[in-house]
Amino acid sequence: MRFLSLGITIMSALTVLAASKQVSAQSSSEHDKQELERLEKVWNEAHEHGDADVLQSLWADDLEVDVPKMPVMSKTQVMAFARSGRMKFLRYATSDINIRVYGDAAVVTGRLQRTRTLDGQELSDDWRFTKVYTRHAQTWRVVSFHASEAAKPN
Repeated sequence: MRFLSLGITIMSALTVLAASKQVSAQSSSEHDKQELERLEKVWNEAHEHGDADVLQSLWADDLEVDVPKMPVMSKTQVMAFARSGRMKFLRYATSDINIRVYGDAAVVTGRLQRTRTLDGQELSDDWRFTKVYTRHAQTWRVVSFHASEAAKPN
């Protein structure tokens, strides 16, 4: 009887421990998603305001950017372009955002609609995008940004 009681106590403790770890993991994942949502807003505002310093802080050193009608660019190349003043955003809005967290990596997908001037000419883009974030020392950074033309409505 004593062993049965000890066994029940151990099983109860393990059940409580497992449940608390699951709740902790869920709250951690929710916290990560909230932080990534915040960073997405920071990204959009930095583009709209032409704030290259903020963008630089969001980008990992090994960032790769692949967007329509441009060559694949490294962080150094994107920073030089951002600081050149050749392009100014009039609108930079995302929608249909989906955030998935995988430990210290995350994938953010969505739609990006932007209006910009490039060398004085106004252009509009309607893209689907994928961003890959990694977390180092508790800080999320974008390591990859890929965009392609959104499908045209029927």
